Amino acid sequence: MTQETNDFGELGERIAARWLKRSGWRVLARRFRAGRRDIDLVVERDGTVAFVEVKARAGPEFGDPVEAVHRRKQRSLSKSAQTWIGRHGRSGEQYRFDVIGVLVRDRRVFVRHVPRAFDAVA
Repeated sequence: MTQETNDFGELGERIAARWLKRSGWRVLARRFRAGRRDIDLVVERDGTVAFVEVKARAGPEFGDPVEAVHRRKQRSLSKSAQTWIGRHGRSGEQYRFDVIGVLVRDRRVFVRHVPRAFDAVA
């Protein structure tokens, strides 16, 4: 991954975090690491913790960013979420996996939030 690609991904995560905060979510972690795997954002609202994968794109050439979260990535996120829950989870919390697509085009930003985008994958 090039530094430019990495920087653009971080920009997408900052945009998604800001969007979630405005929607009443509290950011618990950014880029939570579990070995070589990571979760872009871990957020909480009203007893629900969402593990959020952020996909940022500079244009529509590579398709909808939300569709880029394939089965292998879902499995990786599920394993990382289990680690997070083991370390930080509390009784009574609900957990889910969300995907946020950030499309930056012509200085305009479009955010698409998909709650409960997929179930945990073993």
